[in-house]
Amino acid sequence: MQNTARYYVNLIAQKYPYWNLSLGHDHFMLACHDWGPKISSDVQYLLKNSIRVLCNANTSEKLNPIKDVSMPEIYLPQGTMDGLIGGPSPSKRSILVFYAGGIHGYIRQVLMEHWKNNDSEVQIHEYLPKNMSYYGMVRKSKYCICPSRWEVASPRMVEALYMGCVPVLIKDHYAKPFGDVLNWSTFSVDVAVKDIPNLKTILMSIPQRHYLKMQVNFPPKRYDVFHMILHSIWLRRLNIQVHDINET
Repeated sequence: MQNTARYYVNLIAQKYPYWNLSLGHDHFMLACHDWGPKISSDVQYLLKNSIRVLCNANTSEKLNPIKDVSMPEIYLPQGTMDGLIGGPSPSKRSILVFYAGGIHGYIRQVLMEHWKNNDSEVQIHEYLPKNMSYYGMVRKSKYCICPSRWEVASPRMVEALYMGCVPVLIKDHYAKPFGDVLNWSTFSVDVAVKDIPNLKTILMSIPQRHYLKMQVNFPPKRYDVFHMILHSIWLRRLNIQVHDINET
């Protein structure tokens, strides 16, 4: 795949004048899989000059938040948002915090070791019992854990927001989407990996009035995700000084 990416960049550079005018600064690539950073890091112009729009927005894997764009990962089971939007009011959410998912990566391993079957208010499951609905549990919960997998990207963050569950982000080196515009601290909670043992204490210490303010707008207000991604790309292109890759 790296060879294919290099081939296409060379093909574009040879066939069209636009790439060579700015050595890739006027181009962007988009990838919502963990191969995106790996492939682009092996193609010099993509890595150094072009804007990379990545779901796997990991700063420890050469993502540059000044130049690159973090894109939210979104999973639509039926290809639409039908059935994914909305949930009960905060007063009708009986579960403090919920998570269910396989152990993919060390963060989830630590989460399971400390909280699996440990506390009725902290519903942490490796595999959800057959009589439980995943989306039903999200809608019953005040907070939803959104941990990294082997990679930082996950659709859980967006699913939680869609259903009115405040996301609890447990991720290392993650560049949050639309950070130029959105203040994530107003509608999500960051928990460091080292603080996983204190998860319940941290969430219980959040005042009720602050929790209520963290609820997202229903119906959603403008602008949609597509326009926000384009806005992020536009901002970065404005701030890029075109120069030869050999000068960087």
